[in-house]
Amino acid sequence: MSSDQAFVSKVLLFGEYSVIKRSRALAIPYPLFEGRLKFESSKNTVIDSELKAFCQYLKKAQREDSTFEFDVNSFEFDIGQGLFFDSTIPQGFGVGSSGALCAALVDRYTNCEKDETQIQNLRSFFALLESHFHGSSSGFDPLVSYLNRPILIQEDQHLSLVDLPAYKKGTGCLFLLNTGRARRTEPLVNLFLEKCKSEHFNSLCTENLLPITNNCIESFLEGEVQNLFENFKLLSQFQFENMKEMIPKIFQDTWESGLNGEDFYFKLCGAGGGGFLLGMTRDFTSARKGLEGQEIRPLFYF
Repeated sequence: MSSDQAFVSKVLLFGEYSVIKRSRALAIPYPLFEGRLKFESSKNTVIDSELKAFCQYLKKAQREDSTFEFDVNSFEFDIGQGLFFDSTIPQGFGVGSSGALCAALVDRYTNCEKDETQIQNLRSFFALLESHFHGSSSGFDPLVSYLNRPILIQEDQHLSLVDLPAYKKGTGCLFLLNTGRARRTEPLVNLFLEKCKSEHFNSLCTENLLPITNNCIESFLEGEVQNLFENFKLLSQFQFENMKEMIPKIFQDTWESGLNGEDFYFKLCGAGGGGFLLGMTRDFTSARKGLEGQEIRPLFYF
């Protein structure tokens, strides 16, 4: 069990929804937000109801599986002493608030090591923990926070740690736009799965969404900006035409104007419905002017 270190948020650059259909997916740590376990400093101990409910979930998991290694007793005792998760990570914004919490708890209450050779086992363990918050979980988000490294999911679902390209800072940029709206992941994923029951939509995903997503990831990791820009536009068009329900209505005109004007393009960042949008532009200064009044933050310049 280690010290109460901070665990950062994450950004899913590419692979939202398509990873369900076995595309590649790429997520990176995002150090702007972070969280850590702390104890209430006041004399009047406040019991964190969310942690208490999570503890009951873990107790049940341990009863059902004797090999489940988590010091639930210590966790329960600490909750009684005012343990809470002190976090700047916005909840319901798709940047891994529950993932960072799971990473912090595994760091404190298990003997798991940050061993890159155990990445598949760690993912399975995290999937079980984070399922408490989402109904089901891939374990991807907490793994990114726990290892604090970019992680790539291959088509065969194999995970690998990757290094990001060293882009030279230019006028182009990948950036985040804050919609200012929280959302829940589970209903949106269920909506996508329902849409996949349509043979037409399912074919569109297989024949278009998957290769476009994979091409975005390959272009990004290879540092091929022109290819990335072309495929990012295709991804933006696909989502606007076929997944409009996931785009907040108040931002649909902005999304469409980007496609028409070509100053910037948007894609979902996570499940959509709110949270953040991921944008790409050849000229961040110009895009910032075109998006005046919106909260936008650069991720990568190129």
